[in-house]
Amino acid sequence: MKRFPTKCPSCAAGLLVKRMACSECETEIEGRLELPPLARLPREDQEFILEFVKASGSLKEMARILNLSYPTVRNRLNDIIERCKSVENETVLP
Repeated sequence: MKRFPTKCPSCAAGLLVKRMACSECETEIEGRLELPPLARLPREDQEFILEFVKASGSLKEMARILNLSYPTVRNRLNDIIERCKSVENETVLP
């Protein structure tokens, strides 16, 4: 499945959502809407977070699922936490 881009292919700036529409009633919302912070993370980070939540936040379970050592999973989570902080601090809207 294709993913929507989060960065401009021309200048790499963060992209905004300009319009949203309801597939049922055709209501449309238009404006300059930021993507939520988790949506701005790389796909691999989003997938890790989803699995982490499904594992009830257990690093031990994540290590088992990913067939990695506990310290490796802990380091991966620490890296994602830092990227989350960075994404939250990005200003997309002027």
